[in-house]
Amino acid sequence: MIEIIITIVTFSSMVLLFKYFDMISVDNFQAITANYFTAGLLSLLNNPSNINFFEFENIPNPLFFVLSIVVGILFVFTFNLYATGSQKIGITPSTIANKMSMIIPIIIGVLLLNENFSFNKLMGISLAFGAIILSSMGNGKLNINKSHILIIVLLFIGQGIADGILNWCQKFLINSQNMNLFFCFTFLSAGFTGLIILIFKNKKSKIKIEMKNVFWGIILGIPNYITLLFFIKSLKSEMFASSEIFPIINIGVIILCSVSSIIIFKEKVTIYNWIGVGLGILSIFVILN
Repeated sequence: MIEIIITIVTFSSMVLLFKYFDMISVDNFQAITANYFTAGLLSLLNNPSNINFFEFENIPNPLFFVLSIVVGILFVFTFNLYATGSQKIGITPSTIANKMSMIIPIIIGVLLLNENFSFNKLMGISLAFGAIILSSMGNGKLNINKSHILIIVLLFIGQGIADGILNWCQKFLINSQNMNLFFCFTFLSAGFTGLIILIFKNKKSKIKIEMKNVFWGIILGIPNYITLLFFIKSLKSEMFASSEIFPIINIGVIILCSVSSIIIFKEKVTIYNWIGVGLGILSIFVILN
């Protein structure tokens, strides 16, 4: 349970950092790119000291590296979609698509990992979806332009596939010895992908890389690494199935971020948000019983 709590706290701290970035005019994409390199370095430094990955017998199979790189690229892909969606369609539908993508790893857990799927779990996940929608709505309205449906669909699929791959990898490929190596390849592939995009953007519009953005990216990279580390540990825990862990973490993040935003940023919360938070708490109790 402690792994789930740490994942919720560190992931929520990342969300709150993004709110703060907006207040101090930090370039999100530059900070995100620096964050991936920081998280990758932390992964490398935290490899078991007695493991030499240059020895043939310690090298995992090629699928290990391929999937870690794919997840890293998907991280950048979904972040860009989320940023684009937030600007063109609004934060609400983008957040809903991002959070509801948990249905993909849940399906993978049930179909490919042979996890139990009870009536209580179905009811709890259904309540969690309702909680996500209501807690993300500001004024009770959700308007989506038909021309932007593709962004919503790609965000849903991209985030879902990334989480689904992580769910499968933690079961069949990742162990305590190679976990940080997987993280290292994931974060560094995301960092280099982001760097290539930044270079391309710089050629088109002469965007300057500022040290302020790099500094806050380094700060962001610390909870990012901790989040992925304890997220995988929570998935490996035998206390809960992955189909229970995904909704618990998502709802936990929504509740903690809502409360923190009210206290720290004096954010206004509508009746829809409060109903969503209430449904979220209820969904966790239903899933766990």
